[in-house]
Amino acid sequence: METAYIDLHLHSTCSDGYLSPEEVVGLAQKAGVRAIALADHDNIDGISRAIAAGNAVGIEVIPAVELSSQWFYYTDMHLLGYGFDYQDPYLIRALAEFQEFRATRNRQIVEKVNLKLLDEKQQPIDPEAVRQLAGGTIGRPHIALALRQAGYVSNNDEAFTRYLVPCNVSKRYFPADEAIKLIHGSGGIVVLAHPPYVTRDRHKLERLVAELVGLGLDGIEAYNNGSGLEDTDWLIKLARRHKLVVTGGSDYHGDSGSMIKVGKGVRGIRVPYDCVEEIKAALQKQHLHSTLPNRN
Repeated sequence: METAYIDLHLHSTCSDGYLSPEEVVGLAQKAGVRAIALADHDNIDGISRAIAAGNAVGIEVIPAVELSSQWFYYTDMHLLGYGFDYQDPYLIRALAEFQEFRATRNRQIVEKVNLKLLDEKQQPIDPEAVRQLAGGTIGRPHIALALRQAGYVSNNDEAFTRYLVPCNVSKRYFPADEAIKLIHGSGGIVVLAHPPYVTRDRHKLERLVAELVGLGLDGIEAYNNGSGLEDTDWLIKLARRHKLVVTGGSDYHGDSGSMIKVGKGVRGIRVPYDCVEEIKAALQKQHLHSTLPNRN
């Protein structure tokens, strides 16, 4: 029997991706992917659009989000939420406040980049043009694209090195415990995204996962761009040790020239459909637990 593959980590123009939710679903169909999750950064605006597009072509779409989190000195640690109620008012309000801060931050970055360009006796980039490139929430990759189109840099790496890193404005993060409560409160489960990008020290990662499990962590993204085969095996074993769900995805943003494709990450990583079954089982277990009578 042919193995069914999935991609549970995709981005669209609703955060810092280059393609619309509908276009992302279209690429998933072409890739023969059975199920996907649109996990935009701190944004759930594209979920209903992705679900509608998925229904039209027979692709299962799981509600998802990637929250910018921190836990003590682990800053910019990403947590993936899956299977939550994306119409939950509290979740919508919390993310709307976060997005407003994000929008202000990106406007400030554009202003700082333009000051640097003026110092170099270059014409500034047009903030409205950046918004049009984004087609939604502006992210630093969209500013990088504007710099490329203006001819100031030849690629994204150069854009970040010359402009976006020196002109950066500090991000805001959800404390990990608050992020987990936010997703659990709307009926979802929480997964640690691409662990090697948090730390490559396995002893530190083991301690971090144990702490996050104490806060309610439900899973680990074992299939990720930062992990080779041996790393993935180790992460799966770590997940099993804590009775956690195993997930994976390409972290596709749609960058031109990137090796990452929908359904295939770096080194051709592919994620089996079994991960969807694990998510569904965890969601069912959580729902059952939340409906049990309180005996206290």
